[in-house]
Amino acid sequence: MTTLSAGILLFLIMDPLGNIPFFLSLLKHVPPKRRRVVMVRELLIALGVLLGFLVGGQHILKLLQLKQESISIAGGIVLFLIGIRMVFPPADGGGIFGKSEGEPFIVPMAIPGVAGPSAMAALLLLTNSSPGRTADWAVALLLAWLATSAILLSATYLFRWLGESVLTALERVMGMLLIALSVQMFMGGLAAFLHPAV
Repeated sequence: MTTLSAGILLFLIMDPLGNIPFFLSLLKHVPPKRRRVVMVRELLIALGVLLGFLVGGQHILKLLQLKQESISIAGGIVLFLIGIRMVFPPADGGGIFGKSEGEPFIVPMAIPGVAGPSAMAALLLLTNSSPGRTADWAVALLLAWLATSAILLSATYLFRWLGESVLTALERVMGMLLIALSVQMFMGGLAAFLHPAV
């Protein structure tokens, strides 16, 4: 996987367009002057968590004695479920992260809003498949995070400009792409498990 394709994968997983209505609903009780500060703080926390997971991912795998095939299959299943929830969102309107009141801190905006389990699983898969390319994966993560941050920091304007129906349609398209990527990841892990290198 190239750095660009890894960045696109992480961007799709972070789902900034789909998170716009959710983030705006979390911030509606926060004073307008505090909203951008809170958003930047949560995005930086999410980046720190994901970078920590990227660097420490190999140690977690060694500690738990997990193989690449297991991570690939499990990551594919997690991404598939996230993609399904993006295409068919819950009827209660709470999104895939639930509901919250007051000024959010870490949960649910940073985790799991941006740094969710699917992003962590993808980083584990990347570091396990190519351990020597940590710098490339860090660049991919930074690119995906910058794109996600730009969209989320412009959430108010995008929501007014595009409207909820367009954002919902874009989220479902991104969910479809994520489902396709998850199936490819699952098939790759299954193929590696059934046909191990001799």
